[in-house]
Amino acid sequence: MSKIPLTIIGAEKLRAELHELKTVQRPKIVVAIAEARTHGDLSENAEYAAAKERQSFIEGRVVEIESKLANAQIINPALLDADGRCVFGATIELEDMTNGEVVTYQIVGDDEADIKQGKISISSPIARALIGKSAGDVAEVNAPGGVREYEILDVKYI
Repeated sequence: MSKIPLTIIGAEKLRAELHELKTVQRPKIVVAIAEARTHGDLSENAEYAAAKERQSFIEGRVVEIESKLANAQIINPALLDADGRCVFGATIELEDMTNGEVVTYQIVGDDEADIKQGKISISSPIARALIGKSAGDVAEVNAPGGVREYEILDVKYI
């Protein structure tokens, strides 16, 4: 399996979620299943079916997170030295050439992406268009609404 890029914050969030699933959610679902079993015939017991489904989801998520963490390449953006180029972990200030709007994004892993927090996935069209470019360059992004152009105003490693 290939390495999965994560920032330090992203790795910490995955570890916290894994801890929550193992120490809180697993024990809760075991109790819920035991409770549902006391309600009689399991073949017609909706509570039991729902609890088993939840247990399956939790166990699947635990396996998924453990796999991601085992294959993670954890990157500290503050230690990057990419000569001002846009790379994974960089925080980039952009100006939309169409309307002059200035936005700031950090390029992060797929699990960390949250546009409301200004974090875009490395696999997103805008991040792919930015990778390798420097301040002053113009990136053309193939967006669903057509091609958009962004000028890179600043690249920081924070």
